[in-house]
Amino acid sequence: MATANRLLERFASRQFHRQAASLLCPRTTQRPSRVIVNVAATGVRALSSSQAPLLLCATVHWRSYSSGRPLTLKTVNDRVMLVLRLFDKIDPEKVKSSSHFINDLGLDSLDHVEIITAIEEEFGIEIPDGDSEQLMTPGHIIQYICDKEDIYE
Repeated sequence: MATANRLLERFASRQFHRQAASLLCPRTTQRPSRVIVNVAATGVRALSSSQAPLLLCATVHWRSYSSGRPLTLKTVNDRVMLVLRLFDKIDPEKVKSSSHFINDLGLDSLDHVEIITAIEEEFGIEIPDGDSEQLMTPGHIIQYICDKEDIYE
């Protein structure tokens, strides 16, 4: 531990190691000081400031996980309906896939924008304004998301 601290003081600041690790190894999950301790424990006696970032990258192990389960028509339908039922200005009993936001549910254009924003946040997508004006029912939103995410069942 003392060796690692001396190495950090001697060759670079912690900030340097954090910046080097973030630039060279953006998916680093370990703290840079911990990595230096591991390197020092393996018998490395001295590190030059040019070698330290390379050793940081060489000793960091990470695993890439998938983004989640693939979307299906049923999951898209359930998630859209959940977002709409949780919207405070909509009566959950009236929500159907064919319910028109303005005519059937009594919403105005600002409420429509809020719904589209909530859907964008739920699915992590961006719906252009031109497309959002056409999405006036939950069924239209479900179909739009399925088309954009290539979901066909």
